[in-house]
Amino acid sequence: ARPIAPTGPSSYKVGTMTEKFDCHYCRDNLQGKKYVQKDGHHCCLKCFDKFCANTCVDCRKPIGADSKVTAALACGGREGPQLSAPCRAPAVGLPMASPAGDQNVEYKKTVWHKDCFTCSNCKQVIGTGSFFPKGEDFYCVTCHETKFAKHCVKCNKAITSGGITYQDQPWHAECFVCVTCSKKLAGQRFTAVEDQYYCVDCYKNFVAKKCAGCKNPITGFGKGSSVVAYEGQSWHDYCFHCKKCSMNLANKRFVFHEEQVYCPDCAKKL
Repeated sequence: ARPIAPTGPSSYKVGTMTEKFDCHYCRDNLQGKKYVQKDGHHCCLKCFDKFCANTCVDCRKPIGADSKVTAALACGGREGPQLSAPCRAPAVGLPMASPAGDQNVEYKKTVWHKDCFTCSNCKQVIGTGSFFPKGEDFYCVTCHETKFAKHCVKCNKAITSGGITYQDQPWHAECFVCVTCSKKLAGQRFTAVEDQYYCVDCYKNFVAKKCAGCKNPITGFGKGSSVVAYEGQSWHDYCFHCKKCSMNLANKRFVFHEEQVYCPDCAKKL
């Protein structure tokens, strides 16, 4: 019976036979000849290609014993690119180092001739270069960026690493910065004003309204996050109290007289 060729990659050794051994398949003498040792058997190169060699998934031709298979890693061990907010940008597939010689590519127990491992979109050879897997397809970096990568709303360049999302819009982390001091805002508290983004310090110093009571900035952060606004003026809720008796008047009736706030009882005594 004819031996069945393996369907996936498997290891083997290639060398020159110094002892008296015959080929496992054709029974030719191997002494002094190049041979392959695989699964505990010795065979000549011709029989290896015929019965044992890995088959290129693209051209269906055998991958010779002299070829060096390069194991490819894609997306850090995850299938397909992923994004989140803040996101991990899709990692590029990278070939691992292999010995010199004809190279072929192995990915997830499937093997290609190097020149058969091509981009599913532009059909250019990826070979042992960087790539992105997506479903059953593989894409070179350029085609993946064109077809799938999100583009930063600020610089309009593809996001390949360090991306974040704010209000359903993608940004490079280095592009999402305070408009005043350029501090990166990813993972930090910030305030948006008319499509401009400010860190807490710059918002306090340059943008925030000042409380009519304590004269400090109203930031909306922490204590005093609630604001009382009246007649073009603003107060921290804890600063909005009667000028005379100091009763807090936030969410209560009050009287505004000569730029001052009074409770109704105190206002009657003015």
